[in-house]
Amino acid sequence: MKTPDRLFAEKLLSISAVKLQPEMPFVWGTGWNSPIYNDNRRILSYPDVRNFVKVEIAKIILENYPAAEALAAVSTAAIPFATLAADTLGLPFVYVRSAPKDHGLENSIEGDLKPGQRVVLVEDIVATGGGSLRGTETTRMAGAEVEGVVSVFNYDFPSTVKRLRDADINVHTLCSYDTLVDTAVQIQYIQPDEEATLKEWRKDPANWIP
Repeated sequence: MKTPDRLFAEKLLSISAVKLQPEMPFVWGTGWNSPIYNDNRRILSYPDVRNFVKVEIAKIILENYPAAEALAAVSTAAIPFATLAADTLGLPFVYVRSAPKDHGLENSIEGDLKPGQRVVLVEDIVATGGGSLRGTETTRMAGAEVEGVVSVFNYDFPSTVKRLRDADINVHTLCSYDTLVDTAVQIQYIQPDEEATLKEWRKDPANWIP
């Protein structure tokens, strides 16, 4: 029987929410060359995959953060996933802005987050960890307690793992980079020789030269 993370990896590849191109790398907004590109927003167009994500996020929260009293999305890509999971769990939902509003109430968090609430942050993708760090800091500054982070996908870059661990941020994910690559080999989405390239890139993505 396939584990949920491997089943999800297959789904991501089948709907092109993740593309692997070791021979024709993408260029990220950071300027990094990358053999992988994520577009998890495509999940929303596929009801079966969307429902899978909703249920798996809810399961992770129930199993690892049973005391959670609210879900918070790190804007903007995580908002629909967190909303669906919050609805499934019957929990309040808020989202953390990337920057405070420049008018009106100048909110950093949209929604009714109460001081002392135990919150789980939901991320679309964990890459550098910046979103998780910003979301955690903003939520804590609002007086809430951050239980942990649940992400749809996690690259598990060594530098990011250390960065989040040092900040005392616990992360669970539906699918990790290693699981995705292993699954891609198994279903022959990529060839075995491409696997080495993909795993080498993850060690130091900022300085990888194709």
